[in-house]
Amino acid sequence: MGDTFLFTSESVNEGHPDKLCDQVSDAILDACLLGDPDSRVACETATKTDMVMVFGEITTKANVNYEQVVRDTCKRIGFNSKDVGLDSQTCKVLVHIEEQSPDIGQGVHGMGTKTLEDLGAGDQGHMFGYATDETPELMPLTHVLATRLGYRLTETRKDGTLPWLRPDGKTQVTIEYRKEDGAMVPIRVHTILISTQHTPDVTNDQIHKDLMQHVIKPVVPEKYLDDKTIFHLNPSGRFVIGGPHGDAGLTGRKIIIDTYGGWGAHGGGAFSGKDPSKVDRSGAYIARQAAKSVVASGLARRCLFQVSYAIGVAQPLSVHVDTYGTGKKPDKEILAAVTKKFDFRPGMISRNLDLHRGGNERYTRTAAYGHFGRDHDDFTWEKVVPLN
Repeated sequence: MGDTFLFTSESVNEGHPDKLCDQVSDAILDACLLGDPDSRVACETATKTDMVMVFGEITTKANVNYEQVVRDTCKRIGFNSKDVGLDSQTCKVLVHIEEQSPDIGQGVHGMGTKTLEDLGAGDQGHMFGYATDETPELMPLTHVLATRLGYRLTETRKDGTLPWLRPDGKTQVTIEYRKEDGAMVPIRVHTILISTQHTPDVTNDQIHKDLMQHVIKPVVPEKYLDDKTIFHLNPSGRFVIGGPHGDAGLTGRKIIIDTYGGWGAHGGGAFSGKDPSKVDRSGAYIARQAAKSVVASGLARRCLFQVSYAIGVAQPLSVHVDTYGTGKKPDKEILAAVTKKFDFRPGMISRNLDLHRGGNERYTRTAAYGHFGRDHDDFTWEKVVPLN
């Protein structure tokens, strides 16, 4: 079978305090874009026991009740009493929002005078997109399984299958891989780790039994499990106190969970709470579409794509493709095919991917369980552009 290696990816539920913050920031973005598609939003969220604070820079014509957006988001997640870590109805909500700096506004969009084609990047930075043929979603299997396990925890909590579950939780999956001429071939699941918040009355034996039956077996394909697979299910023994009561939360602290589970690369910029002029978000989305299109078009089995920007400048400073030696053509030719079909100017990314459309939880939906590999019409960057 050749040499193998282990690789691990983790995920967190929508009830994790950091993910609560991501969802609040994106819910505010949704509300702003719904009322004003040209909104400029840079919204951060912080939370701790009995408190959620939103702060940042927002310039919008939309009439948004920020406090109500915060409370509605917390309620939807399941934070409806202090027992679970936060009560959406009674918690303190602090709002400190200012308008975008006119210096930034002038450089990026000329205070409304620049055309869509000429809109500058909202900041400097470099963004990455990644794709691999190891799953139908063209995403890493470690990341896919960790994310699906977390989502399944939420499903079984909300539909009443496992009434002892509470909103907070974390998952982690380790897979044994074999490298095949630069491509990654998953062989077996080595370890599954789940730590989930629970009610005080449930036993560890019941937690173990229910997680195996209702969470792990429906999610992890049987072909990847064997008698050597290790299961760590609530290994700390007790996880009653969770959510913001158990841990402080901040927007943008789960950027690897949001992307590829540690595979590929990351430029360091978070996504949630940022409008499409912020290339941390839109640049990463178009980079994913480019990398996915390379793999889906059969030009490579794996692909990493990088794009970089300068604040106020429309054209990217650089674009780069790495197919890890799996390309059917030289990387230089693949890059030429990508740049022929894609427009990497921020304004054109926003138009082509319809990124100024908010509301209906469009961006809130991205803020838990990953921004990539999702089968939903709102995830426009997942649409493949044929490169053949």
